[in-house]
Formats: sequence, C-alpha cells, structure tokens
Amino acid sequence: MTERKRVLVKEKLAPQGVELLAADFDVDLGLDWTDEEFLARLKDYDALIVRSATKVTAEVIAAGTRLSVVGRAGVGVDNVDLAAATKRGILVVNAPTSNVLTAAEHTIAMLMACARNIPQAHAALKAGRWERSKYGGVELAGKTLGVIGLGRIGALVAERARGLKMEVLAYDPYVPAERFRDLGLERAEDAERVYREADFISVHLPRNADTLGFIDDAAFAKMKDGVRVVNVARGGIIDEGALARALESGTVAAAAVDVYPTEPTTDDVLFGYDNVVCTPHLGASTKEAQVRAGVQTAEQVALALTGQFAPNAVNVPFSLGEDADEIMPLVAVAEMLGSLITQLADEPIDELEIAFEGAVARHDTRILTMAVLRGSLAGKVEDEVNFVNVAGIAEERGLTVRETHQPAVVDYLSLITVTAPSKPCAPGGPPLAVAGTALGVHHRPRIVSVFGRTVDLEPTPDMLFVRARAQVPGVFGRIGTKIGEFGLNINQVAVGVSGPGEHEVMGLALAGPISDEQVAELVADADLFDGRRVRLFP
Repeated sequence: MTERKRVLVKEKLAPQGVELLAADFDVDLGLDWTDEEFLARLKDYDALIVRSATKVTAEVIAAGTRLSVVGRAGVGVDNVDLAAATKRGILVVNAPTSNVLTAAEHTIAMLMACARNIPQAHAALKAGRWERSKYGGVELAGKTLGVIGLGRIGALVAERARGLKMEVLAYDPYVPAERFRDLGLERAEDAERVYREADFISVHLPRNADTLGFIDDAAFAKMKDGVRVVNVARGGIIDEGALARALESGTVAAAAVDVYPTEPTTDDVLFGYDNVVCTPHLGASTKEAQVRAGVQTAEQVALALTGQFAPNAVNVPFSLGEDADEIMPLVAVAEMLGSLITQLADEPIDELEIAFEGAVARHDTRILTMAVLRGSLAGKVEDEVNFVNVAGIAEERGLTVRETHQPAVVDYLSLITVTAPSKPCAPGGPPLAVAGTALGVHHRPRIVSVFGRTVDLEPTPDMLFVRARAQVPGVFGRIGTKIGEFGLNINQVAVGVSGPGEHEVMGLALAGPISDEQVAELVADADLFDGRRVRLFP
C-alpha cells in the first residue's frame, strides 16, 4: 500500500479543517514545538499549515525536504518566502475569501467607532467620568467615503457604506470601469481625487513593495482637513509616522487602525493618541471566519497533495478568478490529454499545439496549458511535476507549447485538442493528435479523438489503442479473443472508422494492465499496424 502523506499543522486550525485532512492523510499538531524542534522534524512532512505567527523562511523551506505544499490559513502570505518556495517547486496556498465578510464588517465597525468616539467614551465612563460633550461625533450619512483598493473586501465595504447613505468614491487602477458601474460607485481616476474629496478614507490594498507607505506625508497634505482614516488591511500601507504628524496638525481628525508594521505589538506610536481607535488585528477574528479559513486551507492542501490543481495557489503566474467555474472541470481533461499523447508517440515530443474550441476559448486557459504539460511530463523527470515548476521543467527539456482559440465547435460545448506537429501518426501521415472534453453535470472527462479518428471513450487507468489495417475482416474479433486469452476483461471499446486506404483505430478500456510483451503478441497475432498501452490517472 502507498504510504499516507503527512501534514504538519503548526498553528491552531479549526477542528473541521483538521478532520477533513485526517480522513486521507496523517496529521500532526506542532502547536507547542520549539523553533529547533520544528526545523528538525519538518523533513518528515509533505505539507505544512501555518497562520500568521510562523515565519516560513528560506531556512524553513530548505529544512522541509519533502514539502510539496505550504498552506496559510488566512488571506495574506506575508510570512511565507514565496521566492524560495517557488524555486523548490512548493505550492503555496491560502484562503483568500475566508475573512472577506468579517474584515468588511470590522472596517464598518471601525468606521463607526472612529466617527462617534465610542471606545473613548466607553473608557471614560468606565473610569467614572461622564463626558458627554467631549465625545460628540459626526454622522456618516451624506459624507463621502474614499475606498482605496476595490478588491473583494473593498467592494463589500463600499456596498455597506452605501447602505448607510454614504457617497462612495473608489480608486483602483486595476479594476475596469464596468466593475465600478456594476457596484454603483463613483470611479476616481487617481488617488489624489480621493484625498481631495473624501471625508473618510479606508485602504484595502495588499502589502508589497509598491504599497508600503502608500499613504505618506505627501498624501496627507492633499487631504481635506478633518478627514478620518481607517486601515484594516495591512500594516505599513499607511506610513505611521506620517499619520501621527497629520493627527498632530489636525489634518486627520481621527483614525482607526487594526494592523501594524510589526505584529504582535503593545508599543506602537499610534497608541499614544486619544483620537485613534486601535484593535489587535481583529479583522479576521470571528468564529465563522476561523472555520472558513481552516476548511478552505485544508481543502487546498488536500488538492495539492493528491496532485490536483489548487485554485487558491498564490505562487502560480495566474489567477483563475471568475473563470474558475468554467475552467476547473477541464483541468483533468487537459492533464489526461497530455499524458495520452506522450504515451502514443513513438519518441519524445518537443513541441505541442493546444487548440481550445467553444466556450472554453472565451477564458484564460493558461492553467489548462499547464495541465497538459504536467500530464506530458509527469513520471518522465526525476522531480515531482506540479503547477509551480512545470513551466520551468518544460523549458529545461526543450518542450515548447502554443495555444490557439476558436470560438465555435460543432459537437461539444468545449473541446481541447492536443497536437504534436512534428510527430506524424504514421509515415507521411498527419500529425499525432488527441482530443477530449468534459460531459454531464459531473464533468466526466471524455476522449473523443485519437490518431485523428473520432472515438468515444471514458478514460480509465488501463487503456489500449491499436491501429488496424483498413478493410481487413475479422481483425477486431481476433483482438478481443487474444485479450481474453491474456485473462483481461474489456470494459469499453470504441472504433474510429477510417476512409479507404487509412488505418482504423480501436480504443479499449481494460479491467487491468496489459504488458508490452502482450501488446507485441497481440499486434503480431491480429496483424495490426501497431498497438500502444496507456496508463492514465496513476
């Protein structure tokens, strides 16, 4: 039996996530391990799951010699060295939607607390002071909220602010104008307009080299006097020194901050200002969000460990986004076709053409191209081939690939055809090609063309494809008889009928493996042109 893969959960994970993993993998909890013990024992695990406290550095990645996936139970991956992981071919996944709703609600809560001085008034009253006049605030209705960054959280904040009768002005250079119109938002052409017009500003940017210190002294100088600023995104996006100076000058009337450049912290410059509401990174801290983070991360890790594509991978060069529902059902088809064409070829393939036809042609198909490459290379190189390293491995081996897209297809909603243009089906014949699709509500993979002949086969682990000389009576009967002599059952059979003078193709799904020696015996006994045994979904 194959040894079960091992998962190390280094930080607290929702029990539902642990249970999901434990069904198929051996799971260990290393919550109380020292740093030394962690580094020493990591070599025994195939997957690592962390939250925000564990720093997955290059040293940690080097120690995890068996690692194939790192899961971050949350939205960001600031604590994971993505470059080191990618270099090693380790997939890094997270749970990008787990805290979206929670963070948006916390932003609105901070916005209200900032507007009405709720924490300050609460603390004063608890301390025995009735200071009603000191903590008067401002209304939200009719005010302009400037949203910088219109991702999932920013969009939810904008939606809720409109429900509070606020005017919303949003800036995000990477979001098309249609998205703003769909959300009913005013689109700012630059951040400076937000600074000039907004009464409240909420930032929703990722933390990277381009966004660190995004709101600095120059930005505060352009803001309206009395503006209120909220940051529930990432520490460092707002320059804290610049914010402190703006608070002292009165440009910023109040602020609400949930995140800090260094965490955890109990000594931040903003803690000394009475008009700043501070919380200890509570944006994702609800029971519901913690369960979602644990389950989503566990699901992604399980996909990666079983060789499937994890849609939430953060170190692949593309994101499926809204295309996921259309693309994901075809990933297995694409990988199967890559494996099939490689096994049908007489010699190594150095070039592939992938044609996407029908509905799939309207979408970003890069993941499907990666899947074809993965299927064609898996088991043929020393390293494990995954969606992180497959492009590099293909380049190293001189395997090139080209995509084409055609909007219409006759028989199928979506069709993928993989061709090896330099490998003919037969001497002087057309190039070797296979095609497949997904059928039904369960998106079952289907082989619909082999060697240029139309067939209809559901792929199975053990398959046989033979080419018979055309117009030879009884040949397929002899094939069935011989396979029976080998003690094998045939579960499916499909015949691709050819024209005069061309080879006929038979595809067979077998109940067990057939050996090369048996294939050679079958070809000789039935006087076939050739035969290829194929192993799919190992």
